[in-house]
Amino acid sequence: MMRTAAKPIYIQVEPKHVNYINRIMEGYEYLGVVSTLDRTAGILVIRATPDTAGEVYDILAHLPISVQYVER
Repeated sequence: MMRTAAKPIYIQVEPKHVNYINRIMEGYEYLGVVSTLDRTAGILVIRATPDTAGEVYDILAHLPISVQYVER
């Protein structure tokens, strides 16, 4: 069986929305696993598979909060 590498998606949100992003990903049956890189700056990484990354981007685009993509 071939393993598919995770595709990291780096984002920044207001720190008060960090838990919200985590709950959204949990609610979508872990399309991506959220890790906090910098809680005070609101920088997160969402590890998605190549198969689920498109759905993660779509969900993030339709959230009622500001989500900025960042380079790491």
